[in-house]
Amino acid sequence: MTEFLSTLNGYIWSNALVYLCLAVGVYFSIRSKFVQIRQIPEMIRLMLRGEKSPSGVSSFQALTMSLAGRVGTGNIAGVATAIAFGGPGALFWMWVMAFLGASTSFVECTLGQIYKVRDQLTGEYRGGPAYYLSRAKAHTAAAPLFRIYGLVFAAVTILACGLLLPSVQSNSMAVAMNNAWGWSEWWVAVGTVILLAFVIIGGVKRIAAFASVVVPFMAVAYILLALIVVAANASEVPAMFSLIISSALGFDAAFGAILGAAIMWGVKRGIYSNEAGQGSGPHAAAAAEVSHPAKQGLVQAFAVYVDTLFVCSATGFLILSTGAYRVYEGETADGAVLADGGLLPADAAVGPTFAQNGFDTLWSGAGSSFVAISLFFFCLTTIIAYYYMAETNLRFIMGKAATVSMPVIRGTVGGTATMLLQALILVSVTIGAVSTASEAWTLGDIGVGLMAWLNIIGILILQQPAYKALRDYERQKKSGLDPTFDPVALGIAGATFWENYDPKTGKDKVAPVSTGPGG
Repeated sequence: MTEFLSTLNGYIWSNALVYLCLAVGVYFSIRSKFVQIRQIPEMIRLMLRGEKSPSGVSSFQALTMSLAGRVGTGNIAGVATAIAFGGPGALFWMWVMAFLGASTSFVECTLGQIYKVRDQLTGEYRGGPAYYLSRAKAHTAAAPLFRIYGLVFAAVTILACGLLLPSVQSNSMAVAMNNAWGWSEWWVAVGTVILLAFVIIGGVKRIAAFASVVVPFMAVAYILLALIVVAANASEVPAMFSLIISSALGFDAAFGAILGAAIMWGVKRGIYSNEAGQGSGPHAAAAAEVSHPAKQGLVQAFAVYVDTLFVCSATGFLILSTGAYRVYEGETADGAVLADGGLLPADAAVGPTFAQNGFDTLWSGAGSSFVAISLFFFCLTTIIAYYYMAETNLRFIMGKAATVSMPVIRGTVGGTATMLLQALILVSVTIGAVSTASEAWTLGDIGVGLMAWLNIIGILILQQPAYKALRDYERQKKSGLDPTFDPVALGIAGATFWENYDPKTGKDKVAPVSTGPGG
């Protein structure tokens, strides 16, 4: 089974997906006139504003929900893995992926807002790739094909977010806590499951409230402490940047043979970390209460910068400036050592151990504990975000059937299915905590890759409404207005929520009616 999964992962994460992600980022950047640069001040302004309602969360809460999914083990263990198998240059390609991915994130998250719906079971906003894949072409002859496409994406996302991806996060937590305190993986699994159950059973509001408190605090604390360690090694910083650039562009003789690996691992771990193009961001974006879809598209584009340029860079600088890294040939820890920073013990495993040793150079013994605590909160919030995405896609597949009553168990079909999904994700967390790291990461990569393939092809086909929304938003802003969205006036079909929504009052014009999958 392990060999089969590795082979499958190799097919999914072939060079085709890596270069598709880069090419799409370039294309969207040009089409949007580099919105990821032009609108940075507006991104920050919108991020700090708060519009919310009983049905939707604020832009900031949606941002933190999105960051909860983005900021996780990929920012610590993922960066270490990229450097170990792709060399220091992998960090450069993570930056490239973040810059280009911000435009991709804008497109997918704006689409998520345009085609969102109101959940018939809970009244909350729901949206994501499955929704825009099925709704954007609902008025055309291709509607049945795109509805099937949406159902396939939803099924893949439930598999990925409900079973495959949570195991990676719980595995990193267990490894870090075992390194720091010698805790049994089973104890970590049990404790995580109890806390996780309390949060996810509370629904999207509790998820948003939890993420809005935990994510900003832990991210800022982690970045600041990592930069303190880097500052303590300031003399190594010029050589560190030189190593990153020379390795990334193939100028360094030691890493010239693995230039392709640097690009592969930089893009691969960049997507795993910031999730641009994967299709996860639109789920959180759709939950936000905004008067115009472009608002949340801009906020979510900024989330990519926060994740990669800030958190991932902090980890990369920490590892490289302290010498807490080792680079292997052949993209495996069994390969020959191409470079060694000189700090790691001989038996150091690739993963959070790199960052833990880096922190220990300044705070001996405390570094391992801090990384373990950081990973606990980062991974926990990421698992919660995965659950929300899986639940959203489950609700999409069930459609109107979710509200059907089941008298025998005194509940609805949707409520029962939700409880089964909650049980599934708790089982996944338990299995991941006691699995080997390589098995967990392979499963996680398969989940991310499948979602990315389906979503990127989808947004390439459906991108036009996002640009219409952007131009409309910028036109209204130039006129001094607080932009509101009218899809009919813009010629955008299928945005049934907005057709029936009054942005000025924040209420539906008439009672919402279910129209098929996803409400």
